Amino acid sequence: MAGGAAIHADDGILSRLDRALVRLERLLALLSGIAVFALMLLAVVSVAGRNFFNQPLPGYVDWIEQAMPLIAFMGISWVQREGGHIRMDLLVGKLSGRALWLVELLTTLVILGLMVLLVWGSWAHFERSFDWNAPLWSRDSSMDIALPLWPAKLLAPVAFGVLCVRLVLQAVTYATALVTGAERPAGVPMVVDAATQAAEEARHVSGRDE
Repeated sequence: MAGGAAIHADDGILSRLDRALVRLERLLALLSGIAVFALMLLAVVSVAGRNFFNQPLPGYVDWIEQAMPLIAFMGISWVQREGGHIRMDLLVGKLSGRALWLVELLTTLVILGLMVLLVWGSWAHFERSFDWNAPLWSRDSSMDIALPLWPAKLLAPVAFGVLCVRLVLQAVTYATALVTGAERPAGVPMVVDAATQAAEEARHVSGRDE
């Protein structure tokens, strides 16, 4: 995906932490893509079974439910790192220097607070589903083929937890830039103009990514 931001790297500790974390984020994003591909294959099998054998794939909806957290949440931290979430670039893009870092720091802290609450809530939701003493360690299951639901419920706090780590790293970077007045802090998305973004997207779709 071509992003709307550029990310600077250097030899500082924050940049090294960023590069270490992005390896995990890319792995989670890859798992999300594999889940999408697997659901596509399941859809083909289910439709073919219904049309040719009058027997759709058993538990098709159950498997979709299990895969939805993979699709919805696993790539969320990587997209945050790339600056791909919805942003007020028309407003933020007019700022520079310490004013920009202050706004970025404040918005990052707000998002971090929200995500901490979501980790707390989603973990409690997982705990209600998980039971060491129950069959398959599950207190609840899907309606059709009785798949345990706790694995899917565990994915949300895991993905949100990784995002919290990313947000903490970005908040520290913005705070450091605010104090030092750095022009291009490492490991955070820098807003680029529309022409640069269009050129990057054209390079991406043409298959010339490096």
